[in-house]
Amino acid sequence: MAELITASRTSPLAHLEEQMRAATVTGTRGVTLTEWPFIAMVNVRVDPASEAADRIGKALGAPLPQQCGHTSTSGPHTVLWLGPDEWLVLSQTDATAVVDELREALAQDPGSVVDVSANRTTLELSGPAARHVLEKGCTLDLHPRAFGPGQAVSTTVGPVAVLLWQVDDTPTYRLLPRSSFADYLARWLIDAMSEYHGPENP
Repeated sequence: MAELITASRTSPLAHLEEQMRAATVTGTRGVTLTEWPFIAMVNVRVDPASEAADRIGKALGAPLPQQCGHTSTSGPHTVLWLGPDEWLVLSQTDATAVVDELREALAQDPGSVVDVSANRTTLELSGPAARHVLEKGCTLDLHPRAFGPGQAVSTTVGPVAVLLWQVDDTPTYRLLPRSSFADYLARWLIDAMSEYHGPENP
């Protein structure tokens, strides 16, 4: 039954796969947009000063980030800071296994560990022009002096609330919108990418 359910899953942006591929721009003004569907996402709430937080960090192989914008990565897990006592764990492993391991680490201490994988999808925007595309609709200062690899914050792109995570200095960004807003955001990004097909204005 589990195999049947997995086989029947459809990502929030499967219907835009061809449009995203067609929007790809190559060269010095290059930019690509792809969806990374079905990434395991686990919301963690716990007192950051507690022994439970330490146990959860050890289970993940990396401490829970303590400051806004910070992330930590170990093996298949990346942890994004959401608030003083809240984090989002992104994992390349099975969400159920991550939840079970982190609930065991939490034990009976106050807090929560919840699978929220169906709540969001992930868009990856990458290439020399990626930052310029985002700057059309994001008020965050994305210049390398202010925002760089390993940082992630809650912001808006266009009118859509997202978690924005810069993965590397290509630059590559991953945007995590709510699944119900993913279609709007993807279409907004495709439109914002369109000018880079043409020559650069002097």
